[in-house]
This record gives sequence, C-alpha cells and structure tokens, in this order.
Amino acid sequence: QVQLVESGGGSVQAGGSLGLSCTTSGITSNSYSMGWFRQAPGKAREGVAAISETGHTNYADSVKGRFTISIDSVSNTLYLEITTLKPEDTAMYYCAATTRTFLGPPPLHFGTYDYWGQGTQVTVSS
Repeated sequence: QVQLVESGGGSVQAGGSLGLSCTTSGITSNSYSMGWFRQAPGKAREGVAAISETGHTNYADSVKGRFTISIDSVSNTLYLEITTLKPEDTAMYYCAATTRTFLGPPPLHFGTYDYWGQGTQVTVSS
C-alpha cells in the first residue's frame, strides 16, 4: 500500500524560504516518478516540480530558479526546497507518485500521477 505524507509547510513572509518533505511507504524511488503539486483556493491543481525514477527533473516556468526538487533514494523521501517565496506561492502543496516511466523529464500534469498525499499548507504574506 502506497502512502505519502507531506510536512514542512507553514506561514512565511515574502522573500523567505521553506523546505517541504514527503515521506513515503510502499514505494522505492528507482521505480516511481514523483512530483509536487499545489492548489490555491478557487484555482486548479498545478504541477510545480517533478523528478523521474532516473533523476530527470521538470519545473513549472513560474518556479524555475526558486524551487528545487530532490529525492533521498535511501529513505525514499521527496523534498522541495523553496526560496524567494512570493504571495502567489500560497497554496496547499501535495506530493504525488506514479509507476509510469518516462524517457525524459516527467510531466507536470496531475492526471499522470496515481498516488497522492493529504497536503501541507504554505502561506506567504507580503
């Protein structure tokens, strides 16, 4: 049974940094691609970063240079380092996983991913 649990969210001021974690069970990083998604109130869920089982990464244009996705293959923990936070980054952040394999960077479309965590809230004040 696959389980994903996010942590690390919080309230920060614009310009600050946060580190999100997603602990996993039931998966191994070399057989899953994983991603981070976010959803703000009244908006669609959007992919912000993804990493394939071979280490390819993909980032949404809105977060390039500020977000870094990584995975610890020993603990199978997914991370998202966020710097230079903006008020528009305020959202519930979810981690997700899929067993699908990709030749290149994994997609950021939420329909690609099969397993989801419950989310962790990030709030950025100006």
